[in-house]
Amino acid sequence: MEKEKLKDFAAIVAEAQRGELVFPTSVNAALSLQLCLADPACHDEDVIKKLLAEPVLAARAVALANSAVFRSNGAALATSVRTAVMRLGYRNLYSLAAAMVVRQFGARIADPALRVQAEQLWRYTAHVAALAYVIAQRITRIDADTALFAGIMHEVGGFYLLGRADALPGLLDDPEEWMGAAQEIIAREIMKKLQVPEPVALAIVSLRGGAIGIPPQGLRDTLLLARQLSPVASPLPYTDDLALTRTAALTRYLNEPDVAALLDEAADQAKSMSAALLV
Repeated sequence: MEKEKLKDFAAIVAEAQRGELVFPTSVNAALSLQLCLADPACHDEDVIKKLLAEPVLAARAVALANSAVFRSNGAALATSVRTAVMRLGYRNLYSLAAAMVVRQFGARIADPALRVQAEQLWRYTAHVAALAYVIAQRITRIDADTALFAGIMHEVGGFYLLGRADALPGLLDDPEEWMGAAQEIIAREIMKKLQVPEPVALAIVSLRGGAIGIPPQGLRDTLLLARQLSPVASPLPYTDDLALTRTAALTRYLNEPDVAALLDEAADQAKSMSAALLV
């Protein structure tokens, strides 16, 4: 059985390295929106039309625009896609489209146990992405839009493998040490295919075994801290080695009054934002 599993993993890794990734056809609308948003000649009307053509994306855009993070200045409730586009901006809409792409990898899983894992992985991802956004704003002072996008993408390899496990029973059972490394390779190739910027991809693949700096700095620390603070755990079996054990130094840092107050506010904002991503 172990030999068969190793053989299956090797085949998936080889496919990824050759660029032969199996993407669900349902991601086409989100990829089309991403291409439009990345085009310098893209206009608001084009974006609005593409969102209106995909009701799920349209609903998520309006929900995100109405989350606490985007209404912190007392803005009125967004009731249209047009208002959502104006409030969110292209970069956050790009992240929203990326969220749909990532989520769709697990959307057609038939195995009930794998479906449960995929749903939990999405809840975890949504919390990490939302926390990364507010941690970037309040703690690490990096670009929050980039942190949101990185949070959404950081488990894309896991979603892909859950989808493949549906056709290869037992693929993720009894994890071996090499599974984390294999997932890294697969994630890197998927991110390349999805044109994830290299600095974001590098931060994501460096998470495994990473330790949070005190005080946290940069994108990797932002993601690691968001993972630490997520109220939902990842269901994936090969994330145990991702340095999620809280060190004494980190605990002291998180308990500093100023930091604790900031994180309390961040948690409240992230709760509203993650709920919008879960729509």
